[in-house]
Amino acid sequence: MPKLKRISDGEGFSGARSEAIMFNEDGSFKEVVSERPTVGCSMLVGTVTASSYSYRDYWLTTEVTEIIEEEGNYIKFKTKNSTYEWWG
Repeated sequence: MPKLKRISDGEGFSGARSEAIMFNEDGSFKEVVSERPTVGCSMLVGTVTASSYSYRDYWLTTEVTEIIEEEGNYIKFKTKNSTYEWWG
C-alpha cells in the first residue's frame, strides 16, 4: 500500500490510491501521469473510496520540483514548499 510522509512533521497518508496528477495552468485537472512521484505533478495518496472513520480521505502535495533520491519503491522528493518520502 502506498505511503506518503512529510519529513518536517511526519504528516501524510497511506492508501491504495497513488497518483501523480498534472494540472492545467488554470488549476483544473489535466491528467494522471503516473502512480509514482513525478516532477511537474502534484502527488496524491489516499483511499479509493471514502473512509468512514477518518476526517480525511487523501493527501495532496503541491507540485513536485525535484526527485532527491530514488531506490526501488522508495522516493524522496521536494515540492514547492515541503520535502516528502513516498513508498509504493
